[in-house]
Formats: sequence, structure tokens, C-alpha cells
Amino acid sequence: MVKQSFGDRMFDAINHVLLLLLLALVLYPLVFVVSASISNPSAVLNGEVWLWPKDLTITGYQKVFTNHDILRGYLNTIVYTLLGTGINLVMTVMAAYPLSRKDFYGRNAVTALFVFTMFFSGGLIPAYLLVKNLGMVNTMWALIIPNAVAIWNIIIMRTFFQQSIPIEVQESAQMDGCGNIRILLRIVLPLSLPIMAVMTLFYSVAHWNAFFNALIYLTDRSKYPLQLILREILIQSNMQEMIQTNEESLAKSIMDAESIKYAVVIIANLPVLLLYPFLQRYFVKGMVIGAVKG
Repeated sequence: MVKQSFGDRMFDAINHVLLLLLLALVLYPLVFVVSASISNPSAVLNGEVWLWPKDLTITGYQKVFTNHDILRGYLNTIVYTLLGTGINLVMTVMAAYPLSRKDFYGRNAVTALFVFTMFFSGGLIPAYLLVKNLGMVNTMWALIIPNAVAIWNIIIMRTFFQQSIPIEVQESAQMDGCGNIRILLRIVLPLSLPIMAVMTLFYSVAHWNAFFNALIYLTDRSKYPLQLILREILIQSNMQEMIQTNEESLAKSIMDAESIKYAVVIIANLPVLLLYPFLQRYFVKGMVIGAVKG
């Protein structure tokens, strides 16, 4: 074992301190929201809750789970996320694999056209007119089709295919009679679990948190995703159905509204927090290899 110098030990100590501070800055808001969501709202409003919950209560969660708009929005978001992520993965693979093959003539020109769209677009109004002319306004397809693929993710996956899948393996399979589709399905994709996990996480989180397209294209409240319902609750303070001000005092209504806000934030972020641990072991490898631009 190589003995570290005093400068190396100081460098490691400073790094550890900075990383611990960064961890605290990232972790504290999450811990606070969890604690506030199960604490007495009056204690939260009075600033008595800093880290640990006080006077445990689940009133906020009870009111959230009895609200039909939130439950419907939750279901809508799950459908949009699953369907959208599936389409995203298929489209990304279909674009990245040909671009990773050196025998695909014109791949540099196609890549240049793809990259061009990263910097220049038609804008919001032409995009809305296009979606309207395609008859997708006020349908779930307006949230899925316009975002069916991300160019940056295509570049990452293309680089992964180039760096991690030996061309000799593909050529050997081709000599054995495999076509391009079979090579992709039987050889390339089974060896690409890390990058597929990374893309799944990227696309699913993007769909789960998306609200702007829904705000523009959806007019039917029954099709609202969860994020639009959260916007009404957190920004517009639209909680009349849950706090029932006509039956309760104003002070009690304000406290209930406070607990509902924190509870709804936790419920909205829970699926993403549960998804990450299952994909974490693939995440670093997929990002590191895919980020080496070839």
C-alpha cells in the first residue's frame, strides 16, 4: 500500500467534507418534506419542524387519497409514462443502431441533420399548429408523439453501440446468416442493458415530470397528468374539494392545505425514487461509456 503524503490526505479530507456538505444540501429538503408531510400542520407553520416530524398525523395523505382528481391524474401519468417510454426506447434504438454501423452510408449526414434540430426548431406556435392539424389536440398522443425521441439520447446510445459492441461479433453473426434485425434483437440489445437502463430512467423521469405540453394541448380535465393537478394545488392553491372551507374554520383549512401540499409532493415523487435503485447498477456504466464521443 502506497503511503499518502500530507498533501494527499488533506486533499482527500477536503473532498470528503465538500461531498458531505453537498449531500446535506441535496438530502435535507427531501427529509424536511417527508417530515412535514406527517407532522402537525401547526408545528410546520410555526417553524418547529426542522428535521424530525412532530405530532405525527396522516391527515394530508388521507385527504389526497380521497381526491378523485389526484387519483385520476396519477393513473393518467402512469399510462403516459409507460407508453411514452416504450415508444422512446424503440425510436432511439431504431435511430442509434444504424448510425453506429460503419457500413451505413450517409450516417454522418444523417447525424448532422439530427444535431441541427438540437439547436434550431420551428418554435412553439408552429409546433402547436402541427399538432392541431394532425388531430392530436386534447389527446394523450399530443404528450407522447412530439417527444418520441431525444437527439442527445440517440447520440449517447449510438456511442455506446460503437464502443461496447465489438463489430467482429456482428460480422460473425452476419456470416452465420443473421440479418440486421436479428443481430439487433439477439446480440446488440442483450449486451446493451446498461444504456437501456439509462435511457429508461431518462425518458420515464421526463414523462413523469412533464406538464408544459399538457398545459398547452389538453383541455379535458379528465386527461390531465398528475403534474397539472399539482400545479393547481401548489401554485394556484386550488384545494377547495379537499379542505371544504364551508364546514371547517379558516385556521383549520389553512393547516390542512399545508399538510396536503407536502403530502402531494411526496406521492408525486415516490415512483421515481423507487425506480432509481433498480437501475442504479447500470446507470454509471451506461453513462460513462455512452459519454465517450466517437
